[in-house]
Amino acid sequence: MADGIRVLLVDDHQVVRRGLRTFLEVQDDIEVVGEAADGAEGVARAEELRPDVVLMDVKMPGTGGIDALRALREAQNPARVLVVTSFTERRTVVPALRAGAAGYVYKDIDPDALAAAIRSVHAGHVLLQPEVAQALLSQEGTAGGPGRGTALTEREREVLALIADGRSNREIARRLVLSEKTVKTHVSNILMKLDLADRTQAALWAVRHGVTG
Repeated sequence: MADGIRVLLVDDHQVVRRGLRTFLEVQDDIEVVGEAADGAEGVARAEELRPDVVLMDVKMPGTGGIDALRALREAQNPARVLVVTSFTERRTVVPALRAGAAGYVYKDIDPDALAAAIRSVHAGHVLLQPEVAQALLSQEGTAGGPGRGTALTEREREVLALIADGRSNREIARRLVLSEKTVKTHVSNILMKLDLADRTQAALWAVRHGVTG
């Protein structure tokens, strides 16, 4: 399990945590390293255990998932957060992704699909179920209007198209025959030029404005 994906479960329902743990513990490449019953405890446990991926509910007593996401980002915790929730409203989806979630799936997701989702966000991908992406794309006032795209170089547009395709920096580097460091620089330049906060917003911007591979 030295190379396994270390996962922290954050959900206020013990039966949900137990079910997730039972399923994930039979996966050869996933290890559940801890649990938390609310967002504040989740942040503390994430700092203590340094998991690779956090499965985070949104609505919890006390500190909810969105506030926990913000706290993790402020603490510069490197864990990738996959929101696993039963709440589908756009007013919940959008703040969670803006707060730094790497993915957003619903609790009725197929167990094997959940394992695949964990592997995907761990690999650096942005993971959104189709209806979540549509909710984001339909919102008004997305940062970075279409005119900003003219500031991108041809290489940056190539990188952006691959981000929209869900590719990690490593995969983009292999695809374009670049170093990962160079790809990271391109990603930073893209976010700065488009006035976007993260890869999720960049991917959605690319889809909305037709920058695809």
